[in-house]
Amino acid sequence: MHVSVIGAGGWGTALAFVLANNGHQTTLWGRDANVVRTINTEHINPVYLPGVHIHEGIEATIDAVYATSADVIVIAIPTQFIRPTLEQYQLDVRDKIIVNVSKGIEQHSLLRISQVMYDIAGTSADDYVVLTGPSHAEEVCRRMPTTVVAASTRQEQSKIVQSLFNSDVFRVYTSPDVIGAEIGGAVKNVIAIAAGAIDGLGLGDNTKAALITRGLAEISRLGVALGANPLTFAGLSGLGDLVVTCASKHSRNRRVGEMLGKGMTMEEINSTMKQVAEGVFSTQSVHGMALQLGIEMPITENMFEMIFQGRTAQEALRVLMTRQSKSEHWW
Repeated sequence: MHVSVIGAGGWGTALAFVLANNGHQTTLWGRDANVVRTINTEHINPVYLPGVHIHEGIEATIDAVYATSADVIVIAIPTQFIRPTLEQYQLDVRDKIIVNVSKGIEQHSLLRISQVMYDIAGTSADDYVVLTGPSHAEEVCRRMPTTVVAASTRQEQSKIVQSLFNSDVFRVYTSPDVIGAEIGGAVKNVIAIAAGAIDGLGLGDNTKAALITRGLAEISRLGVALGANPLTFAGLSGLGDLVVTCASKHSRNRRVGEMLGKGMTMEEINSTMKQVAEGVFSTQSVHGMALQLGIEMPITENMFEMIFQGRTAQEALRVLMTRQSKSEHWW
């Protein structure tokens, strides 16, 4: 099939690599002409994926019309830039199978990405697939075994995506739970910032294990309130993605948290980051959703206060550890 990946960042480039390696005609659209030229001529993406030789079957382009002529469109743009990018560059993705690989909740509107795509292009639920799970671009491009899930309300579409990406080192499962897959991918970035703060404070495995477990409870609580299947959060798009993001050296969200834990301000942190840490935006969006729905999410609330209101990591930890005692399982 002809597949276009919209977004020539690290993750978009890595997934284009998987597709080209599987023998598909693969187009990689980017807005930076220099990045596109370098991919085509030198087969590297030094800005977003340094040290990786890119599959020579990938054709990078800045031509929006050509890119969107493909059979399948993969959206690999950071969440907050999906709407402005599609609108500014007139990327027409109507009547296509849309595979979203970004993770987050749109600010202000508080829409999940499936809802954003419907709002922008009228993408129907039957043509939308979210591909998500524990997967870092740096490892995928080096053919390290990776397993993800393709979720769609229409099984036929999730199976098409499964067949597009499946290989001996990239295994794809299917799921009907789009809401659960999207919420797991968005909220785990918030929890990963908290996990990084634990590292920044120099705390131990007990603390991080507790954080991951209670973070999963918050993810599940929000997801179930929105209509997700609670079992989804025990799978790749829930627990799997949460663990890898909270523990990995590749995680930008964990790194942001670590710097916060060491006492850096967000202004200082942003000056050191070349790529977007989705969890910063997601913290604001998820906190807004929790307030809107009346859902208690104490870790998310404390991350919001750390990032946007100057609460220290030590104070956030004290607040969380001294909250009113509860049963472990409560909704």
